[in-house]
Amino acid sequence: MFQRLQVRLKKKNNQGKKVTFINKEKDMSVAKVVEISSSSTKSFDDAIKEGISRATKTLKNVQGAWVNEQSVVINNNAVSEYRVNLKITFVMD
Repeated sequence: MFQRLQVRLKKKNNQGKKVTFINKEKDMSVAKVVEISSSSTKSFDDAIKEGISRATKTLKNVQGAWVNEQSVVINNNAVSEYRVNLKITFVMD
């Protein structure tokens, strides 16, 4: 569902007075942001790709993602898991 935004452009005419020349409507969309967590045993990059891949299976119109937080799990003095928290932005129907 789209909302209508009315745009009025005011410009100066030859005498320097402001006159409305254009009055048109633009579609506005509404976006929503959800936060998800994803992990990988390979890398942060792989965890991000896995998270986005999973999000796009459920959400329509995904427009972007923001990596909110990164962390690792350490076992036996080595990194065993890479974790990311993502904020996924999608446009609502």
